[in-house]
Amino acid sequence: MPSSRARLSRLAVCAAMVALLGAFVLTSPSRAEVSRTDPTGLTTPSTPTEPQRTEPAATSCPAPDPATPKRQFRAVWIASVTNIDWPSRPGLSAAEQQAEYIRLLDEAKRNQFNAVVVQVRPTADAFWPSPYEPWSEWLSGRQGQSPGYDPLAFAVREAHARNLEFHAWFNPYRVSMQADPSRLAPEHPARLHPDWIVSYGGKLYYNPGIPEVRRFVEDAILDAVRKYDVDGVHFDDYFYPYPVGTEQFDDEATYQHYGAGFPSKADWRRDNIDRLIQELGERIKEAKPWVKFGVSPFAVWRNKATDPEGSDTTAGVQTYDDLGADTRKWVREEWIDYIVPQVYWNIGFAAADYAKLVPWWSAEVAGTDVHLIIGQATYKVGTSTQDPAWFEPDEMSRHVTFNQRYPQVVGDVYFSAKDVRANRLGHMDLVLADHYTRPALVPVAEQLGGSTPDQPVLTGAQPAANGVRLTWLDRSPVSRPATSYAVYRFDGRLDVDACDLTDAHALLTTLRAGTDRRQAFVDTTAAAGRTYTYVVTALDRIHHESTPSRSRTTRR
Repeated sequence: MPSSRARLSRLAVCAAMVALLGAFVLTSPSRAEVSRTDPTGLTTPSTPTEPQRTEPAATSCPAPDPATPKRQFRAVWIASVTNIDWPSRPGLSAAEQQAEYIRLLDEAKRNQFNAVVVQVRPTADAFWPSPYEPWSEWLSGRQGQSPGYDPLAFAVREAHARNLEFHAWFNPYRVSMQADPSRLAPEHPARLHPDWIVSYGGKLYYNPGIPEVRRFVEDAILDAVRKYDVDGVHFDDYFYPYPVGTEQFDDEATYQHYGAGFPSKADWRRDNIDRLIQELGERIKEAKPWVKFGVSPFAVWRNKATDPEGSDTTAGVQTYDDLGADTRKWVREEWIDYIVPQVYWNIGFAAADYAKLVPWWSAEVAGTDVHLIIGQATYKVGTSTQDPAWFEPDEMSRHVTFNQRYPQVVGDVYFSAKDVRANRLGHMDLVLADHYTRPALVPVAEQLGGSTPDQPVLTGAQPAANGVRLTWLDRSPVSRPATSYAVYRFDGRLDVDACDLTDAHALLTTLRAGTDRRQAFVDTTAAAGRTYTYVVTALDRIHHESTPSRSRTTRR
């Protein structure tokens, strides 16, 4: 059954849509209204406009075009561990690292993505000056050595400058990609507390069963949340480590010390990870209620042969049994805001069929406030010998098409940035052509609160040498200014109504709000000799969208 919070959230969304579509009229000012003093007391300049008309209120609208969804989460993972994506190698100068990162963001923007998931704590180290852990070796090549700037501050600032959500990606328990503690920085917590670590599979891990470790990991993550303007905290699929042959993770003494009352070590381990997820989620919301908390687990919770409620798969790993991660429970308890199962298999793959896992996860999130986003294996396209499907250029596009059958799926994240860039077999070109022809707004996470900004005042749409220059005013109270804006453009039209904004066919771009209440944007794609009508909306931090501005029409 849906939680009361989920039911209230959906009722609020429905009420807002009824109000928008039933009562709202998109109107354009008459020539006499173009120059006036608006309610803020500021005079809006005159702007040459085409004759304009007022349309009646839209009482019903055609179904939105699924090819141009208005809201869809679209992101790329930018991995730093072993220099997978960024920085491309250790020891680059600050300027070189920054240039590489900017290129990744610009590529994300060109791909019509609206978020990036950036790994900032890959191995119990930090991409910011942390009081808890040393500088990451993947920056300078030597753990503990400063890169000469604050990469996390730079990464957040540049992402927001392009109006990309920034999700800070943390690995909770992995300490090192090698097993020798003496190779860690001298001040590393694992060297100061050798009883905290376990060597397993040629790597070092913090022991999740020690309460002091769990609190330390939470504190290290919260340091970044409090200091930086992140939009999300993101975990991947590593909790207890993946099994390595018959080797056992050596936590028997810890279990004997802390595991009283649990019927088995497996139950105790799951409780340890449950506590991390629940506590961290609560602490994030206490610090910054608007910050999302999401997890990207291995996509198989349990196989049906193990548990009748599991997925119709025969995967060799099950998160519940092998990683101590009861991912389904986290969804049902709404301890997280979104889940990104790594459905890293093709449609029709026998052991773990994409076409069976997406419906299973859709059913699991139904009735909750947890958003379902699908993790896509971009790295397999044109490289994996697992199945011939990965050598079909349209396999990835078929995944996104399949997702349209399930309204619970609100988007996709692609692993990883270098593979998106590689565009092997032209697979990302197909995804863009088939699904991402227009930008999209980030889906609203109603449980995070927020409030709809006031209607912006579009004060001008004027021809310019390089396009059409739009100007508008943010009329929201100073205490809750708009965070971003959406600009809609209609070609060769004078009449615009509410139905025109139900999908993204006219969404030109989104942009981050500036510090000034007067905003401006130049549409450099406007062609000379063409007539355009523009509308602007304001969005808050949670992506609630305001009533659209009055439209303005101009001929370039």
